[in-house]
Amino acid sequence: MSESRIDFRQAKFLISAPDIAHLDEYLPGDVGVEIAFAGRSNAGKSSALNALTEQKNLARTSKTPGRTQLINVFALDDDRRLVDLPGYGFAKVPLAMKKKWQAALGEYLQKRRCLSGVVVLMDIRHPLKDLDMQMIEWAVASEIPVLALLTKSDKLAQSAKMKAVNKVRKELADFGDWVKVEPFSSTKGTGKPKVLGILNQWCHPDWLLEQTQEQE
Repeated sequence: MSESRIDFRQAKFLISAPDIAHLDEYLPGDVGVEIAFAGRSNAGKSSALNALTEQKNLARTSKTPGRTQLINVFALDDDRRLVDLPGYGFAKVPLAMKKKWQAALGEYLQKRRCLSGVVVLMDIRHPLKDLDMQMIEWAVASEIPVLALLTKSDKLAQSAKMKAVNKVRKELADFGDWVKVEPFSSTKGTGKPKVLGILNQWCHPDWLLEQTQEQE
């Protein structure tokens, strides 16, 4: 099928939900396409979403990591959505709350049938922590493609940036084509065209066409 370009600037807030059950209440049938954004609470997830959609306040940013406590959904059109998952790796929240959010993350990744891809955001200076690897392994085990997005790439010189990117690519090489690795900067726009290209491909899985034809 031919792929139409998705205008990510059209993203609009749709719903916040504490878990997949509440998400199903608002989006019954688990249909369409969702692309999830996941990462540690200091990985720059909200900034990346705002940069990719060219909206300053689509995803709320905070100087206090871990403020994204809900599953936040943004609609691109009637069939496609971006999903901002709760940040993980919090330093200053109760253990019970950490476990609750981790459970919501795992449930979403394992049970959401319309999930087309996962963007795992990591600070390029501190990539592939245990929870990052767990997130990537969860997705690949569920046969969901992953974009390992190395954020804050403007913090490194060009040579150090490429060294870090190549190191992560080498460490994730065993996952094959399931995982792509790209550097990204929300402030400089580094990597934005490549990222939007990958997201656009994920917005057009073959099964979405089949699903649409069944509904007609």
